[in-house]
Amino acid sequence: MSDEQGRFAIGVIGAGMGAKPHALALQSLADTINVLGVYRRNRAELDSFCATYGFPAADSYEALLADPQLDAILVLTPPNAREEIVAAAARAGKHVLLEKPVERSVAAAERIVALCDAADVTLGVIFQHRFRRASRLLADAVTENRYGRLEAVHLVVPWWRPQQGYYDQPGRGTIAQDGGGVLITQAIHSLDLMLSLCGKVDAVTAMAATTRLHQMETEDFVTAGLEFANGAVGAMMATTANFPGGPESLTLNFAEASATLTGGNLTIHTRSGDIITEGEASTGGGGADPMAFPFDWHAAQIADFADAVRQGRAPVSTGHTALHVHRLIDALMRSSREGRRLSV
Repeated sequence: MSDEQGRFAIGVIGAGMGAKPHALALQSLADTINVLGVYRRNRAELDSFCATYGFPAADSYEALLADPQLDAILVLTPPNAREEIVAAAARAGKHVLLEKPVERSVAAAERIVALCDAADVTLGVIFQHRFRRASRLLADAVTENRYGRLEAVHLVVPWWRPQQGYYDQPGRGTIAQDGGGVLITQAIHSLDLMLSLCGKVDAVTAMAATTRLHQMETEDFVTAGLEFANGAVGAMMATTANFPGGPESLTLNFAEASATLTGGNLTIHTRSGDIITEGEASTGGGGADPMAFPFDWHAAQIADFADAVRQGRAPVSTGHTALHVHRLIDALMRSSREGRRLSV
């Protein structure tokens, strides 16, 4: 496999609103990753996308999967359109990189992970927040146990999405297409990052609601208490009803320091009085424009996935790690519906 120049060969399936950072990332990786083709059902919009980014158009995703040069596919379709595509890729022996979430429900996500496991193909899931410089620096500190035991966690995702132009789009904010609201569509990134840094959550006590600012089937506001497997406790709030929207914030309180990730920036206050700051000048898509963020994080994750396939290792974010955040979201919503504390 791979193209004539030895580059990792990838096909893209889906080219809607969320495809822009992926397209820019793939352009920046052109020396090592070759886009063999892009497929979208709407031919006019496909041709426009390919003309904008300089990628070849494919007649079908089956044609992409039949290309002997193809190493992997990047799937950017809505969640309800993925299982059939992943199954076809698994049969063809092609590796799969999925935009989050894996699917709309835990059961469907588990089926996709099992399909890839059975076919022995690598499954990666796009959680680009793990690839921010600040996130990586904090992950290193956690791995090295630099600040002692984790005691408390605080996550806030105060985003805004307008009714007009966003939730009025067909299928947006529905169970049938998205599988849920703010948790599985927006806050899933921050929840995944939290789990990657703090470990699994054992139990939750949650309240979810739809505010009067939106007319939609699913939730736009969730708050919860969290009990982590390592003994830490925490709280989270996620919403798309916080006009005009702000950056997400994750604070970890260790025995010897507190560390706060705000968007792409990290601030650490140590008990000895030191203040450490690292990060980048960037926005995180928390306002009305959901694509208002750089593509560097996507590029880093796509490059990691390609390297993982070639080296025979697991990528940083896998189908199995994604199941942790799917199960957490499921527990949060069940806890709210049943009005009680629930195990994850």
